[in-house]
Amino acid sequence: MPLPIILGAGACIAAVTGIGSGVHGAVKMKNAKDTMKEATAKRDQAVSKFESTNKRTTNLMDSIGKMELSILSSFESFSDLIEKIQGRPEFKEYHSESVNIPKYKASELKEASVGAGLLLGGLGGAAAGTAGGFAAAGATTSAVMALGTASTGTAISSLSGAALTNATLAAIGGGATAAGGGGIALGTTILGATTAGVGLLIGGVIFNFVGKKLSNKADEAYDQAVKIESEVNRTCTYLNRLSTHAKRFKKSLSMVEDSYKEHLSTLENIIDTEGKVKWKDFTDEEKLLTENTVLLVGLLFKMCQVKLVLKGKNKKDINEINVKDIMDIEIEADKFMEEHINIA
Repeated sequence: MPLPIILGAGACIAAVTGIGSGVHGAVKMKNAKDTMKEATAKRDQAVSKFESTNKRTTNLMDSIGKMELSILSSFESFSDLIEKIQGRPEFKEYHSESVNIPKYKASELKEASVGAGLLLGGLGGAAAGTAGGFAAAGATTSAVMALGTASTGTAISSLSGAALTNATLAAIGGGATAAGGGGIALGTTILGATTAGVGLLIGGVIFNFVGKKLSNKADEAYDQAVKIESEVNRTCTYLNRLSTHAKRFKKSLSMVEDSYKEHLSTLENIIDTEGKVKWKDFTDEEKLLTENTVLLVGLLFKMCQVKLVLKGKNKKDINEINVKDIMDIEIEADKFMEEHINIA
């Protein structure tokens, strides 16, 4: 075959091969672009799901924490009111088949009340999850710890604002990190920043996907997105379960608090308005109302002691929802209201 023909044929083959390679390369580029686009969408959808679920649950837990602290802070006034009654009987603990309410102790109530008042005053401008962290750890425990000593040796009660809430959270978390404790947020990183309180709510899971860029390589980026989606689904399942139990607990707490406020208002009218300060002058109905008010306070004090979540066994674990204690106190509250308040 003449050389020009051979060269022409070779050039033609090379051209076809080049076109084929170009088409193949273009397809690969398109596939990579589509994969990257899908990975980004998957990641963004997962992060959005986490942020909305986390915000909803955190707001709920914060509302419970503030409610509990408000209830506890009112107990000092209640104790002062009861102390005005002369010749009053000793208000003992109450036990029935399904209800156990501790003995009335004015000193314990006042201690928790003062601590709760301090924490309430320090919540202004606090990070989301702070009040919820107190509820998660048990508001009564949190309030009492507010009267303790910070890891620096400073009396926590002498602090205020963020310093007070952070010192209390650190104490609940097991002490300052430098001393081997969990520190303010138990090492939890949420939304790219350490958030006091949320660590007590969720636990030691580190959400390193928020704000983090995906790999430039399409396949690696997709694998990352799948992992993020899986982690978000696991976390959101936990948060949704926590919300379910927290809503039930809040409903039960609200029921008892409403009854307590009604009883307290009537008792204030009897003592402060009518001027009755001698137990012997109280009618049987007024005595029953007083005794039930004391029991309601004891029940609320006990409810505020319940830890809504328990620390995970390992630092990296999500906390456990304290389902048993939550359900037990709900049953106890329902039984007490049925047995006592409806006949008061």
